[in-house]
Amino acid sequence: MKVPLYQVDAFASRPFTGNPAAVCPLPRWLPDATMQAIAAENNLSETAFYARGRNGYELRWFTPTVEVDLCGHATLATAFIVWEIRRESSASRLIFQSKSGELAVEREGDRCVLDFPSRPASECVADRGVVAGLGAQPELILAARDYLCVFDSEEQVRRLAPDMARLAAIDRFAVIATAPGRDCDFVSRFFAPAQGVPEDPVTGSAHCTLIPYWSGRLGKSRLFARQVSRRGGEIWCENRGDRVGIGGRAVKFLEGEIQIPGDD
Repeated sequence: MKVPLYQVDAFASRPFTGNPAAVCPLPRWLPDATMQAIAAENNLSETAFYARGRNGYELRWFTPTVEVDLCGHATLATAFIVWEIRRESSASRLIFQSKSGELAVEREGDRCVLDFPSRPASECVADRGVVAGLGAQPELILAARDYLCVFDSEEQVRRLAPDMARLAAIDRFAVIATAPGRDCDFVSRFFAPAQGVPEDPVTGSAHCTLIPYWSGRLGKSRLFARQVSRRGGEIWCENRGDRVGIGGRAVKFLEGEIQIPGDD
């Protein structure tokens, strides 16, 4: 069985920036172990697999080591492939069924805008490994799926040099570090070493937590953000109450196919 493979730089206006995701359209679902093996072989932060379903498309995401419940950049990359590369739909809105429920993606000019669930962070008792792993003390630590560590300045976030072994042992999925931005509303970085992603270049799902926090703190519903990883990325954000809008551009990097051994 041959499976098409695309690699897309998501939340990027040009190649070699943003977050690379692999996207594999499927005529039928492969065994979980096969999809996990493909994701490990790709060795990207996420590989997305999608297939047509009764209500739009079904979508799943795998890091090199685990399946995840929500991924923004690989969803954006999938919508870009459906619309711009494979020309499977002329609709301005796509629906994906996922482990996080129904997800919509809309076209707004040259951007894809994800409609994702809001995941506001709240007060917590933080694992001691968070501060030790980051090597710096945030002004505030909150938590949703991930720890949200708020710093005073963009420079502090940029200077972080985490101890990944310590962060891999914490009691939550990942750690988000964030601060006010110099030329944007806020910046962030995202560390998930226990999930096979030491630092993710641009993380859509993290903005499910970042958007409600910064919207409330800054008193505005529309925000512009940067993820200040080495590759960097741009995210247009909107607080929609119990949902968030996460917008960005995408660029195709490569196209090929996978030969699945023993699957005809």
